[in-house]
Amino acid sequence: MKLFGTDGLRGRAGEFPLNPLSLRTVGREVGADARREGRGIVVVGGDTRESTPRMAGELASGLAEAGCRVAFAGVVPTPAVAELVLALGAGAGLSVSASHNPYEDNGVKVFGPDGRKWPDEKEEALEQTLLALRAEAALPLPARGESVRVRDVPRPPPPDPSLPELYLSRLLSRVERDLGGLSALLDAGNGAAWKLGPEALTRAGCRVTTICDHPDGRNINAGCGALHPERMAGETRDRGAAMGVALDGDADRAIFADGNGRLLDGDDVLWIVARRWKAEGRLTEGGVVGTVMSNFGLEAALAREGIAFQRAAVGDRNVASLMEASGAVLGGETSGHILFAPLSPAGDGIQTALVVAGVVAASGEPLSRLATLEKSPQVLKNVRVARRTSIEGSPGLARAIAKAQASLDGRGRVFVRYSGTEPLLRILVEGTDPAAVASIARTPQTVTLAAPTDIGAPPTYAAVAPRATRHTSDTAATATNSALAGARRIVNTGTPAPTAKVAADASAASSGRAASSSVRPSSSRAWAANAPLAASCRATGARGPAPIPDEHRCP
Repeated sequence: MKLFGTDGLRGRAGEFPLNPLSLRTVGREVGADARREGRGIVVVGGDTRESTPRMAGELASGLAEAGCRVAFAGVVPTPAVAELVLALGAGAGLSVSASHNPYEDNGVKVFGPDGRKWPDEKEEALEQTLLALRAEAALPLPARGESVRVRDVPRPPPPDPSLPELYLSRLLSRVERDLGGLSALLDAGNGAAWKLGPEALTRAGCRVTTICDHPDGRNINAGCGALHPERMAGETRDRGAAMGVALDGDADRAIFADGNGRLLDGDDVLWIVARRWKAEGRLTEGGVVGTVMSNFGLEAALAREGIAFQRAAVGDRNVASLMEASGAVLGGETSGHILFAPLSPAGDGIQTALVVAGVVAASGEPLSRLATLEKSPQVLKNVRVARRTSIEGSPGLARAIAKAQASLDGRGRVFVRYSGTEPLLRILVEGTDPAAVASIARTPQTVTLAAPTDIGAPPTYAAVAPRATRHTSDTAATATNSALAGARRIVNTGTPAPTAKVAADASAASSGRAASSSVRPSSSRAWAANAPLAASCRATGARGPAPIPDEHRCP
């Protein structure tokens, strides 16, 4: 049983591994590790869920048992915890949040003294400790929905008001401050940034209108924020704002809208910032890092600009790893989780909003004129599953993928993986023909890629060019047609690469390793080879994602 998903511990609040005993154990183990590093301070913060104070109290109790002092920041974004670890020279940071999940869920994200998420080996060791603890105590896994009584819950120390202020001051010191009164509409998602988000934009010089900034413990992500950005987009247009931004529950990612109400995802942000940073001489030879889920239009557009592009496995940790290895200073995911290496080791939605606002202010152009990325048609489906079975070991699944791939007739790809944070199977279809892509995604064979006994609920649907991605799941499968794969190999090196290299990249993506395909756009053949997808984008006017339906869930 794997407890740590793609972004820390996550599950139903009060149930294993988020029950009181497990949380105290997490605090004690993280505290012990911090003490071994010679540092006795651990930062703790969290989002606005009703379960967060209780969980923070249990973690603080465990940290105290390990002899650590808790610097409790109260309600702050997850990236604020990472930033405060660096500012205080702390040994670790614990953020209590389940990000985009509903309020009933919660989670714990662990940061090391470098402000980065704990390495896999430390998570695995802690996971084994928790599993052994449950076995020794004969703790059954509670049935879903079963109430768990919690008595004498220790409360965290009073929040230190200087810590949020310290985070803001460090954040604002690194980005352009004079935003010239740019009008911005912010959807705080009733989450962790409900107060700090508008404060940061206001101090940076924006005229800010805020919506969804009245958290009640249960309305986090509820029909708002980065998970449901349609209201933000509509109000941005109706109020005449220059820019709209929607944050998720813990504010580590952001989705935007231009003045016309057109939604812009993480691929759009990478395109806008990459072009600006290249013009300013800030972009390194490492170029830009995306993921295996990034829209092909981004890859092709950056190639035309002479900007290197590499694909990591899904997840900000994998993106950060490839950025460090390649020397790239800009990377991110379609979901709006963007990493700016010169600014912070953590993805920060408020920081992303400040950077985009700075580009708009400096250019003198409206955001709609900067968001010129031409995207290839893409459909993402989410199939809820009762349990996870091996994708690679399922003959029925392999046949379904092959059939869907054959239907694309050499002009697209099918990518399948499990979500790292929810019981969902992600099915991505991408190609040159919007009608064909949508048709393939609607077929029963594509919807029921998992065995019927594994399907726990009807599938949900995402729109063309969705803002999907988070961490790579335990298992994934990809089938890329020969034309598209060949085009990417030409872009990579100028000569066809061995088929084994493509297979190796797919295998790495399946296992969760940071698979990548570097793009070295030195040859005009790169764009020519990608012409079918690019031509389709131009023909359909695919310059941004369609509205994202309410039922969509990010990985």
